[in-house]
Amino acid sequence: MTHERRTLEFYVLAAFFALFVLFLYGPLSAVLILSFQGPDGGLTFPLNGLSTHWFYNLFEKQAVGDFGASFRRSFTLGLMVMVVNVVVALLAGLAFRHRFRGSTTLFYVTVASLVVPSIIISLGIGVVFQQFGLKPAWYSSGFGAHLTWTLPFGVLIMFAVFNRFSPAYEEAARDLGATPWQTFRHVVLPMIAPSLIGVGLFGFTLSYDEFARTLMTSGTYNTLPLEIYGMTTNVTTPVLYALGTVTTLFSFTIILVALAIILLLRRRQAKIS
Repeated sequence: MTHERRTLEFYVLAAFFALFVLFLYGPLSAVLILSFQGPDGGLTFPLNGLSTHWFYNLFEKQAVGDFGASFRRSFTLGLMVMVVNVVVALLAGLAFRHRFRGSTTLFYVTVASLVVPSIIISLGIGVVFQQFGLKPAWYSSGFGAHLTWTLPFGVLIMFAVFNRFSPAYEEAARDLGATPWQTFRHVVLPMIAPSLIGVGLFGFTLSYDEFARTLMTSGTYNTLPLEIYGMTTNVTTPVLYALGTVTTLFSFTIILVALAIILLLRRRQAKIS
């Protein structure tokens, strides 16, 4: 039995992948471990005992930082962005299935914000609100700033979905007497539902942890990323690591729930077909 010799490229790629995994999961692992410091533990290794003290302390009143309120703001903002992202991306995907006057220009205008530095967009939106005598707030200017980041991704995903979508299914439904709404409701929507869930999840996660585009547009009250950033210069206990662990687990939970829903939809669709 002969073994194929590994080339230099293989070892270079293997080393690169190992470094990628280290940089991706190393900080998460450190935060997770340090969040279980003992009551007298500090912000660095070694651990001074093991306990869940800082998780309980997380839900108590803090001298600095407002975890609960900032989390609710980020969660609400993420839901708002998710809903608008799904609706607009779906409508854009349907509209761009057919060429129309100005479609190319509209497409490039939509995705242009992806190449503009986030902090510039945040600063610009904040300045515009102030020029019009409006107070920036996370639910108005912050909401608009987040959409400039999430909508292009949602639109691009739906473009890819509809680019592979065969119109034969819709033609067959119309031949059987279905109305345009019935065709969309019973044929198109079930087939693209997993992709729509992905668009919604993507929009929520991008909004939930967005920092740069929120910096100048959140107004008086911080979202969770801004609150965490502000706490890094004030909090001197592992409660910050406990917060990082909780928010990370929350993000993974959202992803797992979305994947479970997608799996159920695909199984249901397979049974119907």
